[in-house]
Amino acid sequence: MHLNKKLLSGLVAGVCIGLATGISVNVFAEKGNALQLPLKELQTFSEVYARIKQDYVESVDDKKLITDAIRGMLSGLDPHSAYLDAEEFTELQVGTSGEFGGLGIEVGMEDGFVKVISPIDDTPAQKAGLEPGDLIIRLNDTPVKGMTLGEAVKIMRGKPKSKIVLMVVREGKPKPFEVTIIRDIIKVKSVKKRILETGYGYLRITSFQSKTTNGVLDAVKELNKENKAPLKGLVIDLRNNPGGVLHAAVGVSDAFIDKGKIVYTDGRIEDSKMKYFAQKGDILNGAPIVVLVNQGSASASEIVAGALQDHKRALIVGKKTFGKGSVQTVLPLDEKTAVKITTARYFTPSGRSIQAEGIEPDIPVDTLKVTGSKDSGFEMISEASLSGHLDNPNSPKIQEKAQDTADEKQQKGVITDKTATDKKPDNKDETDKSLAEKDYQLYEALNLLKSMDLIQNHLRNL
Repeated sequence: MHLNKKLLSGLVAGVCIGLATGISVNVFAEKGNALQLPLKELQTFSEVYARIKQDYVESVDDKKLITDAIRGMLSGLDPHSAYLDAEEFTELQVGTSGEFGGLGIEVGMEDGFVKVISPIDDTPAQKAGLEPGDLIIRLNDTPVKGMTLGEAVKIMRGKPKSKIVLMVVREGKPKPFEVTIIRDIIKVKSVKKRILETGYGYLRITSFQSKTTNGVLDAVKELNKENKAPLKGLVIDLRNNPGGVLHAAVGVSDAFIDKGKIVYTDGRIEDSKMKYFAQKGDILNGAPIVVLVNQGSASASEIVAGALQDHKRALIVGKKTFGKGSVQTVLPLDEKTAVKITTARYFTPSGRSIQAEGIEPDIPVDTLKVTGSKDSGFEMISEASLSGHLDNPNSPKIQEKAQDTADEKQQKGVITDKTATDKKPDNKDETDKSLAEKDYQLYEALNLLKSMDLIQNHLRNL
């Protein structure tokens, strides 16, 4: 059966005009200006639509063609705007609550491939070793090139305990390599905490969800309780935090800033022009803060880092952040579908836009692998080891008494503590050593935190 090309073109053009008019009322029409429809371009669209319906090798469903056209229109705007079908819309809503199915990875598109923005802590993706900046070029046996981000994400998601094999390209690796991941239900606890050492706390924020602000407030209370005194300093770890809910980022920033602007957004429509201010109160009462960031810190993470940096409330340490300085608004089309559109750029309190620029750390610290030096078998030579060295005038009697006591014990066959001390280093030194080897950036952050606390105490005593 042959289609009447002119009739179909007219019908499609009418549908397109109706859709465009509906959208213009709600989103795109600027105040006081009538929307000028691009009739020539819409006619071209209808011509292409008619060609597909008439000449394509297989019959194509009308709904699929329109849906794919909408997806293409949105994905062509920027990497973050998208059409959300019923499944994707539901997953987005569930994701902000902190529980969803999949691999546990934040992704975007780059040059037609899936780019890893950040693996989420304690998820299959992180345990499998995926890193920020990795490019996924194949999913099982299916090449990624030519897919939309939504199509790629749909393949990566699946039933818990099912397997997927990713082909990954990583900078510094000579050739692509495979990563096998077992899917699971992703339950993300966005706030973790622990005491690094007496007086100094550690707060890890993995993503910004609806409950993150309360999680941070509770965590600091618990740290103070565990420390049995108010904290002298806090490390906030935002590394590989892909972002999340804007209001959560504002709430977390507000917890540590006593007054002033936190962030503001600016866009074409009036609803996109927002300003957020801190309420009085600082849960740390001015104690120093070090914020850890890296190239996987994006969006809401950058809002927090930028606000604390501009207010001189924290020292930002690590590597330059991702640079996602845009705000996406989810606009429901009906009960089941929606469009996610970039509606604004956000700016730090001082007016910086970090879109495609990122937050530069105050103190750059690379990710390094530190290993302890092996014992050479020779003792370090010092003044005290030289024959005939002068005694310290402040404690000669104590030294003589300690030596006499040691000699007496050896004569009686009692083993002194010296051998045990030589074999077992001080607990604190052992802790510091293991932290440096395990996480060098965190080790440096703790040292900076101690320095900041010492400086504050010195200034208070002047």
